[in-house]
Amino acid sequence: MNLRVLVVDDTIMYRKVVGDILTGIPGVDVVGTANNGKIALSRIASLKPDLITLDVEMPLMDGLETLQEIKKSYPELGVIMLSTLTKRGSDITMKALELGAFDFIAKPDAETMEENVQSLHNAIVPRIQAFAKRMELKKLLGKRPARPTPPVAPPPVAPAATARRTGKSKAVAIGISTGGPNALAIMLPQVPKLGVPVFIVQHMPPVFTKSLAESLNAKCQLEVREASHNEPVLPDVVYIAPGGKHMRVATGAAGSKIIQITEDPPENNCRPAVDYLFRSVAREYGGQTTGVIMTGMGGDGTLGLRVLKSFGAVTIGQDEESCVVYGMPKIAFEAGVVDVVCSLQMIAAEIVRTVR
Repeated sequence: MNLRVLVVDDTIMYRKVVGDILTGIPGVDVVGTANNGKIALSRIASLKPDLITLDVEMPLMDGLETLQEIKKSYPELGVIMLSTLTKRGSDITMKALELGAFDFIAKPDAETMEENVQSLHNAIVPRIQAFAKRMELKKLLGKRPARPTPPVAPPPVAPAATARRTGKSKAVAIGISTGGPNALAIMLPQVPKLGVPVFIVQHMPPVFTKSLAESLNAKCQLEVREASHNEPVLPDVVYIAPGGKHMRVATGAAGSKIIQITEDPPENNCRPAVDYLFRSVAREYGGQTTGVIMTGMGGDGTLGLRVLKSFGAVTIGQDEESCVVYGMPKIAFEAGVVDVVCSLQMIAAEIVRTVR
């Protein structure tokens, strides 16, 4: 059975481009379009879509208002937000993700139409495929009784020599992607002040990471900020890598730890990249690190976790059932670089256990 998608955007060009991209994906049917939220809501009952692509900024009823109504009447209906690269657009998108939107796509602003279309294609296709897999998993889970997921050790592998861990962790490093803002909004408020810094790479474009940091800061006991170049690393501060740039930890002139923001080449088609951060944390903190890999597409973070484990670090992976997309944690688990697998609700407790 094909995935049924409704395209909602106030711009006819975007309705056409997004519709064409979706139509070209095997197993996807575009069942209709709408140019504002009110019309979209009126068409859901008759068109019965599985997923809606929803523009953030529209007249009459914007994307956030529309999403709120969708979640009241059709809580299982998937939504992918399309947002402009503006502070207002990113702030609204953060709220939409907290309300349960599956993911978001930043509308490109390249110089040519061809570049914009290609950028949209590259963003839409993997998200549609990830949503389809998520739907399939939900159906499978719905056919079996729910059960708690205890911490699980990965299968034995033959890794490179691993150093023996000594002492508790002095830093926490987290890699996360699709489904990340909502997952972080659930997990991070559960983390108390532990006297150590937390470093996060969340795959996001520029502007959006600042909105994410502001949103999380309002919810957490820890201070959460978008990281700045050469700022000192302080305990009980969460540093989020700026969208479009890499973040690493380094030793400053006085011997204290600092943040460095770079424009080094993308890794795993990502900038910021989780592997890039994890390698630097391994270099600076060695085995006294807790590495965490959470929901997201692709395999970014696995090689970084392997480096962390070679120093003796403790690693935690989010389980399949609580992931929006079981990609990054799955690949890390299968590579044998995850020590503990647990649900989203248990990750904070596992982090605390490694630090205290």
